[in-house]
Amino acid sequence: MRIDKFLKVSRLIKRRTVANEACDKEHVSVNGRAVKASYEVKEGDVLEISFGARKLRARVLDIREHTGKAEAAGMYEILE
Repeated sequence: MRIDKFLKVSRLIKRRTVANEACDKEHVSVNGRAVKASYEVKEGDVLEISFGARKLRARVLDIREHTGKAEAAGMYEILE
């Protein structure tokens, strides 16, 4: 699954267009490398998302095409 879609489905970022823009501006990195929106996410990847001065690190636990709001948090684990 593409990283922009994963961020939207997991509800780490609310809209896919916002996730796409964050990738274009290099605010999203996977395993320490900045990635484009087309990057294919794999289980075990460590995502780092920059929101201004704040950074969020999360590990990908599960990849699903569709999920409900209640199950979305089960797709990742917050590291920091």
